[in-house]
Amino acid sequence: MTTARTTAGGSSRVDGSSAVVADPTTTTEVTTHGRTVIDDAVVAKVAGIAAREVPGVFALGGNTARAFGAIRDAIGSSDLGQGVRVEVGETQVAVDLTIVVEYPMPMMEVAQDVRSAVTAALTTLVGLEVTEVNVAINDVNIPALNGEPTEARVQ
Repeated sequence: MTTARTTAGGSSRVDGSSAVVADPTTTTEVTTHGRTVIDDAVVAKVAGIAAREVPGVFALGGNTARAFGAIRDAIGSSDLGQGVRVEVGETQVAVDLTIVVEYPMPMMEVAQDVRSAVTAALTTLVGLEVTEVNVAINDVNIPALNGEPTEARVQ
């Protein structure tokens, strides 16, 4: 089995890796039965979806990314790779995530759960070995400050 990395322009690069934001590359697997191509943006989306499913994750991305995301949501579009940066090699992937955690969730546990979920999703769904998942928590969502209803203290 031979695996090669191919850029969107069609030139092969076996030894390099790239960030999905800067260079929309693809991972190509060529076997005797055919070829499978997985774009780096797909890898980022899988990681983003897995991270969003973790209890305690309010949102992905920094303040600017979330602001643009709100605009995209308003027009009926979404970026499932928001807040996710991947570097994909021939058989491995490294992931950097920026998340917002719900208050009062234990942040270290949420980060570890995100790592586990992203690793499992990329290994199972994409077939890549995950070398690292770096999680940056850049904000905490406090429902009471955002106008969300809170539970009554007494009944």
